[in-house]
Amino acid sequence: MSGLPLLSAEQMASFVARGFLRFDAVVPDEINQQFMDAIGEIAPAVPGQKLRRTYGEILARADIPQVGAGTPLSGTYPQGSAINRLLNLPLVAGAIRSLVGEAPVFDHHFLHVTFPPAYHEGGESVSQHTHQDSTIDPRQAFDLQIMYYPHKVTRPMGGTRFVPGTHLRKVSEVALGRYQNIRGQQHMVCEAGTLLFLHSGIWHGGGVNLSDETRTMFKVRINPSRTQVRQFDLETLKPQTEQRPIFYLKGPLPPSVEQTLMTPESWFEQDTGRLEFVNRIQLWRYLTDDPTYDADYWLTRLENNPAMA
Repeated sequence: MSGLPLLSAEQMASFVARGFLRFDAVVPDEINQQFMDAIGEIAPAVPGQKLRRTYGEILARADIPQVGAGTPLSGTYPQGSAINRLLNLPLVAGAIRSLVGEAPVFDHHFLHVTFPPAYHEGGESVSQHTHQDSTIDPRQAFDLQIMYYPHKVTRPMGGTRFVPGTHLRKVSEVALGRYQNIRGQQHMVCEAGTLLFLHSGIWHGGGVNLSDETRTMFKVRINPSRTQVRQFDLETLKPQTEQRPIFYLKGPLPPSVEQTLMTPESWFEQDTGRLEFVNRIQLWRYLTDDPTYDADYWLTRLENNPAMA
């Protein structure tokens, strides 16, 4: 299918179940420094000025192209630029191919900058509200968001927080925004050159920066233009021959796609958390083009309608 290092079935199952894949320190230091040089020196925020305007001014000064939505991703960034080089790293190109298929298109990008308290000059320094970018998106198909951390991020710097497993639960962003701490959420603490690949529906937000350094993160959102079905490394996809026992009491279960899809997050409720199992199985059916696939009999029992047979 491709000479790229495609994601394995286990990696795809993890993305389906948890909504993210993390690759630590995979971008070479040379590219990280090239990117930081391209954005240039970031001036302190103007007291009282809205952050959106501040971000706009930073992007206007930075050597980052202004690109229209729908542009082929391959033509978005100039050859030799830091982001072009990043996207062409074999690991990155293989993951993009596996998740959104061939010939993906650019949606938007944004340079997120979080200033330390000293830059606010007495103003309020707060974290970004928890939100879901795709509240209005009803598709089973999904966009991919790549978050790039070009420098080291410590815990006091307030790295991106996200809640694994929330990507398939559509909610009102207004209702969600009141929650700052959810059981199982993760905070990005990482080395330079770390990448976070996110399903476009995952709940996330930027943390408050309590350090004395400015934190920078660059996000690229990518849309599929062709099929997302069966784009990962199919040689790693083992055929399912039978359903495993629902209550398995004879020791730990061996690693498998089913084990990954059926592992709950710590925020799952005992009852309604089962909705996520169903959502995961439906997404796996979509990505593997297997309408009969099931894990732990969840959809089989729901689809069992003897009166229609």
